[in-house]
Amino acid sequence: MNIMGIIASQQREGNTAFIVNKLLEGARENGAQTQSFRFSDLDIKPCRGCWACHKNDQGCVIKDDMQKIYNAMEYTDIIILGLPIYMGQMSAQGKIFTDRLFAQRSPRFSPFFKDNAVKRQIVLSFNQGNPNADLFKPYIDYTSQMFKTLEFEVKEIPVVTGLRSGSIYDRKDLCRDLKKIGSGLVVPDKNPAA
Repeated sequence: MNIMGIIASQQREGNTAFIVNKLLEGARENGAQTQSFRFSDLDIKPCRGCWACHKNDQGCVIKDDMQKIYNAMEYTDIIILGLPIYMGQMSAQGKIFTDRLFAQRSPRFSPFFKDNAVKRQIVLSFNQGNPNADLFKPYIDYTSQMFKTLEFEVKEIPVVTGLRSGSIYDRKDLCRDLKKIGSGLVVPDKNPAA
């Protein structure tokens, strides 16, 4: 099983990276192959809205580091998308990633929908400074529905709160819980090699 993490934050070693890495660590400990992409290490431009990706089979015409993510998605069973909440919604980096999915994914009601599109699984991992987990629930529910509309199966939606109250590295219970979620994503191989 292949699981890919996307850290949609400019903070290279921030809270979002910590959370995604713990989820991936739990998956690895249960036998998954993992990789991750950090927006802080990538040059990914916003969608131009040019529709060139749907005029033929060329895909996205923007040649930047999003091409690496498109390629990795071809072999990925589950995507873990780490989304810090800024100003009540996902980070700009998360929105850029989501918008750039347009080159590959269209809703069922769209004239660009492809019946043979592989249904991907996704974990939407949100984090916020505020301790109230319900504060941004309407936005989190909206985001989940948007990914379902794009034919993703939303597996988990962990929301990590209270990140202004001390270091995330000191929260041992959080580390354990994130690794448990990551481990639970791994489906045992039904046909193990002999």
